Amino acid sequence: MPVLIDSHCHLDFPDFEEERDQIVQRARAAGLVRMVTISTKVQEFSRIQKITAAYDDVYCSIGTHPHHADKELDVSADDLVRIAEGKKVVAIGEAGLDYFYDNAPREAQAEGFRRHIDAARRTGLPLIIHARDADEDVAGILREEVEGKGTFPFVLHCFSSGRALAEVGIALGGYVSFSGILTFKKSEKLRAIARDLPSERILVETDAPYLAPQPYRGKRNEPAMVEHTAATLADVRGVDLREIAQMTTENFYSLFSKVPRHDA
Repeated sequence: MPVLIDSHCHLDFPDFEEERDQIVQRARAAGLVRMVTISTKVQEFSRIQKITAAYDDVYCSIGTHPHHADKELDVSADDLVRIAEGKKVVAIGEAGLDYFYDNAPREAQAEGFRRHIDAARRTGLPLIIHARDADEDVAGILREEVEGKGTFPFVLHCFSSGRALAEVGIALGGYVSFSGILTFKKSEKLRAIARDLPSERILVETDAPYLAPQPYRGKRNEPAMVEHTAATLADVRGVDLREIAQMTTENFYSLFSKVPRHDA
């Protein structure tokens, strides 16, 4: 069975409340050895802490989703750095820009984004970047931060943007992570991007409970379903699933360097 990792899910969301144990067990049965449950609100981080304490193979991030950026402008980079000292906190974010929903003022999103970049640079932990309908501004902030203040580790998560942002991310030392969107019938352009990116910079994820891959589209997603995204990625790149599983697992450990290897 291929060894896989779900680099981005939301196990603290209400969708999973009543059967979280079963969901984690199904993930393990599907070959997953690590899961990272992603913070969207710092003020609700205690819920994530309880989950990571309950499961040895579940890790987490700390951060504020751009949807909530204006509600947590009192959270400083210092706060993120301090919380990130926790043993199971292995990433910063998710943060970034979302102009599709515009749930928070764009100025607040940008301010929050830069604070998270600062925390990622200071901790050496990867920043989970959310980018939706904001390619040019995300690319602009990334260039400005890297060129002006220095590099930091990051991943463009649940990638559904254009080729230009993917190329900027790679050029600046980042990674690109693909979700179930890669399997959708109308995702030909996205599959072409996935085909062409350097093999050492690609990850897979679910973003569960959202974006279930084919053939489960429209249903609740969960970490066990990451195999379908990996299988599509393998098909697009002309290799077998085991090769993709090994590649994305190695890439995960390279980026999420605080996570102990499953065979350690």
